[in-house]
Amino acid sequence: MKPVWVVILGWILLVPRVGTAQRGPPEEASFYHGTFPPGFSWGMGSSAYQTKDAWDQDGEGPSSWDNFTHGRKGQVLGGDTADSACDSYYKLQEDIALLKELQVSHYQFSLSWPRLLPTGIRAEQVNKNEIKFYSDFIDALLRSNITPIVTLYHWELPQMLQVTYGGWQNVSMTGYFRDYADLCFEVFGDRVKHWLTFSDPRTMVEKVYETGLHTPGLRLQGTGLYMAAHHIIKAHAQAWHSYNNTWRSKQHGLVGISLDCDWGEPMDIHNPDDLEAAERYLQFCLGWFANPIYAGDYPQVMKDHIGTKSAKQGLEMSRLPTFSLQEKSYLKGTSDFLGLGHFTTRYITQRKYPSHQGPSYQNDRDLIELVDPNWPEIGSPWLYSVPWGFRRLLNFAQTQYGDPLIYVTESGAPQNLHCTQFCDEWRIQYLKGYINEMLKAIKDGVDIKGYTSRSLLDKFEWEKYGFYYIEFNVRNKPRYPKASVQYYKEIITANGFPNSQEVESWRLKALETCSINNQMLATEPLLRRMHVPSEIVVPTVCVLSILIAALLLTLLLRSHS
Repeated sequence: MKPVWVVILGWILLVPRVGTAQRGPPEEASFYHGTFPPGFSWGMGSSAYQTKDAWDQDGEGPSSWDNFTHGRKGQVLGGDTADSACDSYYKLQEDIALLKELQVSHYQFSLSWPRLLPTGIRAEQVNKNEIKFYSDFIDALLRSNITPIVTLYHWELPQMLQVTYGGWQNVSMTGYFRDYADLCFEVFGDRVKHWLTFSDPRTMVEKVYETGLHTPGLRLQGTGLYMAAHHIIKAHAQAWHSYNNTWRSKQHGLVGISLDCDWGEPMDIHNPDDLEAAERYLQFCLGWFANPIYAGDYPQVMKDHIGTKSAKQGLEMSRLPTFSLQEKSYLKGTSDFLGLGHFTTRYITQRKYPSHQGPSYQNDRDLIELVDPNWPEIGSPWLYSVPWGFRRLLNFAQTQYGDPLIYVTESGAPQNLHCTQFCDEWRIQYLKGYINEMLKAIKDGVDIKGYTSRSLLDKFEWEKYGFYYIEFNVRNKPRYPKASVQYYKEIITANGFPNSQEVESWRLKALETCSINNQMLATEPLLRRMHVPSEIVVPTVCVLSILIAALLLTLLLRSHS
């Protein structure tokens, strides 16, 4: 077979077309028609910084992202900031109406730590304006029969904590986060019954401390991300214990964490090295955070690999920090449910990286990630649609962590950059395939209670995941539904997939909305051209009228004198 070159994660990898895709069954042949359990919760998700706007109003303190995007232009695509994202700060009622239109059961959103605590420290200042803002929002959701699922930390750190303490490199962050979490439990916990402490901390620490792509842009390779993760795991446990000891008996809520991981499939299922590499991939991805929370310590394979490489690099101690016996006991069992995020799949094969190449997260894993060129690429060079991997990840989590209650907290497909695409048929196919594999996992016995799709709106981010397109060039930033809105709504209404004929009719009906919305969007430039003259002419006419009136009055007074 002729090989194909595929670029992924900065490497050029040789991926032969040798039947790898055949291990994932053809979609239609394996499609399962059925419904989800009664009470299954369907939702949408967002994060505070990506949607918030009004970054310097109502007493908000600066976040590390504000500093990063303002001070280092070019760090984000197009030089964007979230100073004026999708106006969700001012359009809450409109956005809640969109959620009602979708008929979702829940809305997963994050609180902004620097909004509530401008310096990050509760003892110094609490912003009552923002407490009222979030409280009113939660009340509005509940009045619309939408359950709030609230994330405490989605990558937005108060800038003062970064400047003063070095952020998550400092163990003191665990106490400050516990105090922040305790405030949120106190003021919102009478109405919020589902809490997530952190959203996708693995990606966060890798992009912040390993690659430097995210704020504050550090490159502490092979060390910084492990230390930050160590402190985040401790912070999560402290927040869970705070809720468990003080608030659970009064509020009867649940506290979990959201962990993202792609599925790792062995390149050669008959090769023991590839089988071990795929297991290692999952442990370095999901097990890194889940194992301490469910079992009290890091996965053994992480401890072994990082410890061995550290010794060969001349270090007296492993670059992976250790938990004391007391800490292990404190950590174990600190999650009432597992939030699981998933987007795509990789084939995994072993590759030994020499220790003399220096410390790095990639080298510590001793593996390569590959993709099958037959997989559909969806709007992004890293995201391929591989639905069958989702089912395998869900079953892995069930087996690995003792049959936990699972909420899928993040899943979705972005659109091609710089394209306004209402007819997002690739997202419809993604939803159909991935949600169906989740349904199969439930049939397998995995205890999945809800699904959150990313995201309600196009917003500040490297890729646009929104179900609703926003015309950012228009002053009031109108929202337009993409075809996927109608399709997701049909899945929610049916609570699954009744039969092939009806499911296909959903797709056709959804695509009918495209031409309508494209026509609406096409009228916007004309309307703007009409508005601009009126905005210029009307004030000009008013000024001229005043001047003429003043001149006539002057002439009249002179004639009388």
